[in-house]
Order: sequence, then structure tokens, then C-alpha cells
Amino acid sequence: MTQGKSFGSDNHSGAHPAVLRAIMDANSGDAVAYGADAWTERVTATLREAFHAEGAFLMLNGTGANVLGLSLLLRRHEGVICADSAHINTDECGAPEHFLGTKLLGVPTPDGKLTPELIAGRLAGRGDEHFVQPGVVALTQSTEFGTCYTLAELRKIADFAHTSDLGVYLDGARLANAAAYLDCPLAELAECADVLSFGGTKNGAIGAEALIVMRSGLAADVPYLRKQQTQLTSKMRFVAAQFGALLQDDLWRGSAAHANSMARRLAAGAAAVPGVEVVHPVQANAVFARLDPKHIAALQHDWFFHVWDEQESVVRWMAAFDTTEADVDAFVAGIQSSA
Repeated sequence: MTQGKSFGSDNHSGAHPAVLRAIMDANSGDAVAYGADAWTERVTATLREAFHAEGAFLMLNGTGANVLGLSLLLRRHEGVICADSAHINTDECGAPEHFLGTKLLGVPTPDGKLTPELIAGRLAGRGDEHFVQPGVVALTQSTEFGTCYTLAELRKIADFAHTSDLGVYLDGARLANAAAYLDCPLAELAECADVLSFGGTKNGAIGAEALIVMRSGLAADVPYLRKQQTQLTSKMRFVAAQFGALLQDDLWRGSAAHANSMARRLAAGAAAVPGVEVVHPVQANAVFARLDPKHIAALQHDWFFHVWDEQESVVRWMAAFDTTEADVDAFVAGIQSSA
């Protein structure tokens, strides 16, 4: 187990002090349950304004947000086109399939990013009753490889999807990191989706995600589906308080930009070590690197991180809002000593 900062995941970090203060501030007196409170009203209004959205709804975790978001866009015989590396396909224990009865139509991608051409390759069975019918394209921003779709790429996919009668869902567990990298407003990312999530947990919250509904006519169903899918919490004010802190003075953006910066610092330091190869562009807060297996084992004696691809000897290092330059420099020194 690591004696220093974990580079295993941005989920390993603690909560931002401002988030903790906001929770304590909300912990005064009584408040009506299930979101009928002043904190939730303020925060959801702010989210709707920031995204130019029809609706904003607070959720407990990313898997729940993904399942609910997809459920708004799918008919019972439809499937979801996604990158084969997508979180919904690899790390959610079959939740979309189990709860929605859908089929995930995975597409191999070198960098985690779909294109209209890759999506088109999954449309061959349309109109044949023996095949699941594609109904939704699911994107991840930033991707599981730490890459980010540009706004032009998102718009191109959205245009193709909508022309092809496909909905667009965007998994935004790390949307903050993408927005910071692209230096764009949240609304510019959101306009390319029908429904998307906005993650707080990986960016300083304890447990707070938001589901953002862009397409007109879908928001009315969310309260019922959220309850049915066990994502409605009674003491909603404490989830809202977390987002309130992240939204105040764009703390979410500053925290994400810092995490991205620490990932770039780590990538630069690691790339200078002989035998270490950074294998994907470092655009968000993830660094993927290839190094000798014996060096991986030596490094893991003192630091925690995940081996992403054991066969290819590729590891993933994640930076978080509270990663410091000293943390990165100490880790780079560890990489140097193990190589």
C-alpha cells in the first residue's frame, strides 16, 4: 500500500474542504426531504442555467446516472452504441443490461473516441427484426483513456446521430476535466447531447452527480424513473450542498484544471525517464504509460496505481484536485529509482 499520494484514481482523493464546509452549513435545522428544499432548488436552477438545459436532477453515483440517462432515450428493443472501453461496458457490472434490458454494442477504438464512421459500422442490422436496433450513441467525455472529444468532433457525431435517428447520451463523470482542457462553457459540451451526466464525486465531492436533460420533453419522466431506479435520496440537501460548493466561483473548473495540470507534469517527468513511454495524449487528468513489468512491480511497493493492460505492460496514473507538485515530483523520483 502506498505511503504517499495515491495515483490509482481520482476517486481515492478526499473531499474538497469547501464541500465539507457546505455540508456542515446545510446541517442546520430541518428541511423537507426528497429535494423539496432550498439547497436543491438553488443548485438545480444554477445547473439548468449553466447547461442551458431543460432539467437538472441530483443523483447519488455515476452508474445510476448513466442507467437513468440511457433509460430516457431507449425503447425496449434498442441497443446502445459505445466504445468498447466505455465505463458502461467495462466497469458497471452489466447495470444497463440488467436494469434496462438493453444490449451494448461495443466498438473498438484506439483512443476511446467514437467517430461517425465507427458508429455507421454498427447500423447494418437496422430494419431486421432479428437484430437489436441501435437507439443511442453513448460517448464518454473525457474518455477512459484520458482523451477529450473536441467540440467539432462532438458536433459532427451529434449531427450524424440525429440524422440517423439516434439519441446521444454523454457520460460526464469527468466532464469538468474536459471542459477545463477545452476551455469551454459547460453549455457548449451539453448542446451536443440529448442527456448527459455531470460528475462531482471525482472532482472533490463525497457522492454527488447530476443528470442534465437537454432534449425537450424528457425531463418530466425523470422524477419517477429516479425513484424507481433507487437514485432518489431523502436528505437531498446534502447532495445539493456539495454541488453548491463546486459551482461557487467555478470551483469545479479550477479543481479540474489543477488535476489536469498535475497529470501533464507527471507525464512530462515520466517521459524523461529511460524506458517509460506515454502511450496516449494527456488531455485530462489521466496518464497512460508503458514500462517494464519488473519496474511496475518495484514501483508498486511504495505507490498505488492500476495496471491497465497487463499484456501490453501499460499502467494508468490519475491526478486529482488535491494532487500537489510535491506529490508528482516524489512519484517521478520513484519512477526513476525503479527504472
